[in-house]
Amino acid sequence: MPTLPEAIISLLGPFAILFHANTWTKAQVLLVGAILSPGKRTVTSALRVMGLSGDGNFARYHHVLNRASWSSLKLSRALLYLLLRHLDAGAKPLVFGIDETVERRRGKRISAKGIYRDGVRSSGSHFVKTSGLRWISLMWLAPIPWAGRVWAMPFLTVLAPSERYNQQRGHRHKKLTDWARQIVLQLRRWLPNRPLVLVADSSYAVLDLLHFCQSMASPVTFITRLRLDAGLYQPAPPRRPGQNGRPRVKGKRLPTLKQLLEYPETAWDRVSAGWYDGSQRTLEIASHTAVWYHSGKPLVPIRWVLIRDPLGEFRPQALLCTDLNVVPTQIIEWFVLRWQLEVTFQEVRAHLGVETQRQWSDLAIARTTPALFGLFSWVTLAAHILPGGQQFPVRSAAWYAKSLPTFADAIALVRQRLWLASDTFYASPPQTDTLKVPASLFNRLVDSLSYAA
Repeated sequence: MPTLPEAIISLLGPFAILFHANTWTKAQVLLVGAILSPGKRTVTSALRVMGLSGDGNFARYHHVLNRASWSSLKLSRALLYLLLRHLDAGAKPLVFGIDETVERRRGKRISAKGIYRDGVRSSGSHFVKTSGLRWISLMWLAPIPWAGRVWAMPFLTVLAPSERYNQQRGHRHKKLTDWARQIVLQLRRWLPNRPLVLVADSSYAVLDLLHFCQSMASPVTFITRLRLDAGLYQPAPPRRPGQNGRPRVKGKRLPTLKQLLEYPETAWDRVSAGWYDGSQRTLEIASHTAVWYHSGKPLVPIRWVLIRDPLGEFRPQALLCTDLNVVPTQIIEWFVLRWQLEVTFQEVRAHLGVETQRQWSDLAIARTTPALFGLFSWVTLAAHILPGGQQFPVRSAAWYAKSLPTFADAIALVRQRLWLASDTFYASPPQTDTLKVPASLFNRLVDSLSYAA
């Protein structure tokens, strides 16, 4: 195992206690190899970039993923606490995002795969299906000081097997919202005393899930889209003295949000809210509280926000919040942060090789993709610490004036520090601009660059 910078060693400490000593030594090799690998994130590519292509005992590194005893859930908790320790200001509610993505995988031995809609290749008028594994990821929407914006930091990613997989094994199939409920409960157990806000897309606008978040001992505020034709009601009127019969659960039916869009009497307020591109956008909104109810489902009090664009560049839409006291502009700005989850999904594919791994073992599959998602957050945190108060290096060019760093700059910084610490670069005394590179390191660098594409 090569020498690591002290800042990186400090970030590895919380994870070391979760592994056996021998497993942890091999896990560090795979971790550094996954960061330095320029292409596929397979075990063999990690070993090759670490200079271990001649190690005949390469199978023991595969055992870290498909056989060794360690818990992904405990690693997720350690990563969350590490992120909060270094990036949490502690003043505002913690905002999290939850979403699912499909890892495109084929093969008869990948048992948990299914056929899903490919959200990247599909559009409103074009439907594309793909074979793969569906993952649900919980990410902390954390402000990154040197990036000048909020990044979505994954720390808990779980596999949601296909319905066919569960039927073949006689298991009860869990829907996305069932997984989300379990994830929310786990998050609340890890952070019992912090105010939590969860944002999600319309797939999670389900009464059972919203009611669960609202009825917890320490409620979690949930923000998502709301259908324009949702059944909204007034709260149930107070029961009169001596009144017989079952208590009412809801009051008078209210007009749908679609009807409110057409009513000339609807009062619209013009507000300015933070938008997807980081600017302030002028919007027209209408907001009120109501009770969302559907027969056979639990009752959920919500604050709804109806949004329309004065410029007419996007269609009217509606949001809901399970906390009735949150102001409408805050609801909009929290929901807008959800787009950062999509950015992270793209970044882990582009820079961390998600969808290039080749494990067939069920245990290895269940561990590798969550580890790569978590690696995004760990690399970001390492890039936060490594500059040591100095200006963050940003790659720029005459044809591309780049003012703020992206994840490409973050992983480049971590790679540079790892390469420099991998072996010793010796400066030649007569010529200070000349560096002597050991042959072993030089050969590794040339091999990595030659097979980068």
